[in-house]
Amino acid sequence: MDIFLWLIVIAAFVLGFAGIIYPVLPSVLMFWVGFLVYNFFIGDELSWMFWVIAASLTVVALISDVAANSYFVKKFGGSKKGELAAIIGAVIGMFIYPPFGVLFVPFVFVFVVEFIQIKDMNKALKASIGSFLAFISSAVFDIIVYIFLIMFFLLDVFLY
Repeated sequence: MDIFLWLIVIAAFVLGFAGIIYPVLPSVLMFWVGFLVYNFFIGDELSWMFWVIAASLTVVALISDVAANSYFVKKFGGSKKGELAAIIGAVIGMFIYPPFGVLFVPFVFVFVVEFIQIKDMNKALKASIGSFLAFISSAVFDIIVYIFLIMFFLLDVFLY
């Protein structure tokens, strides 16, 4: 039974990483599924220090996704409507030629929205590049956070 439960934990972690490319999968939630399965069904309880670190990193990951989008679109001259277009584009992009849709649909949405507003192709393109960089930087940051989550989990499971 433990092997089956460990497979669930590992599958949850794999799905967590897959959620970076396919945002329809709730990445952080998948890691928490793995942590909770271990905590309640496999081994000893995870330490309070692990839960504090995991909760903190979860909050940081969630905030960074929104902050990166807002920061890059603004930095590259985008508007609030451009930021919203990037978010909507990412959601729609999940279903259009994944995983590439998540990259290109927001890019196109931001471009169209910004071009309609300012009628300047160069400024619209620049804002679109900002949405692209936001996704890339957010994905890289999420990967780093998720690696830390797994490292703390493994340290807590096998060393403490």
